[in-house]
Amino acid sequence: MSAVTVNTPTITPPSERNLRNHVSIRQSIANSLTMAYRGVLKIKRTPEQLFDVTLQPIIFTVMFTYIFGGAISGDVQSYLPIIIPGILVQTVITTSVVTGVQLREDMDKGVFDRFKSLPIARIAPLAGALLADTIRYAIATSITFLMGYIMGYRPAAGFGFVVLAGVLVIVSSWAISWIFAFFGVIARTASSVQGISFLILFPLTFLSNAFVPVNTMPEWLQWFVNINPVSHLVTAVRDLANNGVFGVDAWTALLGAAVIVLVFAPLTVRAYMRKA
Repeated sequence: MSAVTVNTPTITPPSERNLRNHVSIRQSIANSLTMAYRGVLKIKRTPEQLFDVTLQPIIFTVMFTYIFGGAISGDVQSYLPIIIPGILVQTVITTSVVTGVQLREDMDKGVFDRFKSLPIARIAPLAGALLADTIRYAIATSITFLMGYIMGYRPAAGFGFVVLAGVLVIVSSWAISWIFAFFGVIARTASSVQGISFLILFPLTFLSNAFVPVNTMPEWLQWFVNINPVSHLVTAVRDLANNGVFGVDAWTALLGAAVIVLVFAPLTVRAYMRKA
């Protein structure tokens, strides 16, 4: 009778294993797109999430146009080239606050804790959620321009520059959403994220050139309006849609968006990974 040989597996201690603790850029992009698809499915299954980006542009466009149109420009038609770009920027940036609120809600439910255990890029759950929200920004942008067209707004630069202006706003809003995502990670509740975000956002949007010309404001306020990044973005959209010019303000908006992402994306990911 022959003896049976049993091969005992050798277990290498974790300290001696050659483990890879990073992923490639290609895999990070692929993981982020997968998470973005998850966000799209989430929107599809709960379409009520789109109420703010469908109703808010309509209400704000009609309300602000008829309230300020006669007082500032003499009539509504003359005011539309000024107010539509301003409403567009104000609406889409305000919509980006929801990103941080929903992120905090998902973290409270333990969804992101499960993502931490997966062999994926650390930035993927956050970047994917933010990429999915660009659909919301695109819807708000389209409805704002559509409402303007219904009310008589005819961008002199043509359809191509209107699309370019919309893309600029969407890119800028996606960058700004990283700030609110950071608040979503470090805050304790979703309501506190919303409160902090609007506390910062309202002065930036209303103390800008979005609704009224800068020269109508007190001199002590004009200096802030002129350096306000929202003012630069609004001016860039007006130059593109009304004049077909991709000027200094557009480059300033893109540079500002890049700086925001470079600063807040690492901060957000780091805070997310350290969150208990």
